[in-house]
Amino acid sequence: MDTATCLTTLYVMIDDFDQAPWPTEPPRPGPSTSLSRSEVVTLALFGHWACFPSERAFYRSAQRHLRPAFPRLPTRAQFNRLQRQHRDAIVAFALHLAHGLLSPNDAYEALESAAVPTRAAKRRGTGWLAGQADIGWSNRLGWEEGFHLLVAATPGGLITGFGFAGASTKDQPLAETFFATRKAPHPRLPSVGASVCGV
Repeated sequence: MDTATCLTTLYVMIDDFDQAPWPTEPPRPGPSTSLSRSEVVTLALFGHWACFPSERAFYRSAQRHLRPAFPRLPTRAQFNRLQRQHRDAIVAFALHLAHGLLSPNDAYEALESAAVPTRAAKRRGTGWLAGQADIGWSNRLGWEEGFHLLVAATPGGLITGFGFAGASTKDQPLAETFFATRKAPHPRLPSVGASVCGV
């Protein structure tokens, strides 16, 4: 599928989803944003699906090639703020899309965890994620500072939920919280999704 068709299809799906009643972000002071929520979610998901090597590379490509579709594209710093502002909308649509793509043959989901380093563990100071990221051991990376990611996926690789904790968090307590939140959803942890097959 070419880029224009992909973006148009994605935008229409997101805009339709955005019309459904669901909690909206609280109003923020200052001038209105240059992009609508649907546009921000479209660009955020497209940037991840298109396999750019970095967010900076995606934004350079968007400035060069997507400006006709998004004429009010803000600076990269403003776009990053918009993505953070609409984080819940991005997560909600991604999980909605995943549930729409489920197959009746998906008899189970698998859990997988991975280290997500954010900076070198030996650096001094608290870093920009103080209180959220911490130092933990990874069999693949050794000592690292960052997060511990837990992902639930179907046998076909469709991600149905995910959660983060500090890098020092062990698999078992992270999985227990994940399962407990799927059983009794919590508004602060929407990314865990819902069980898709009952197992």
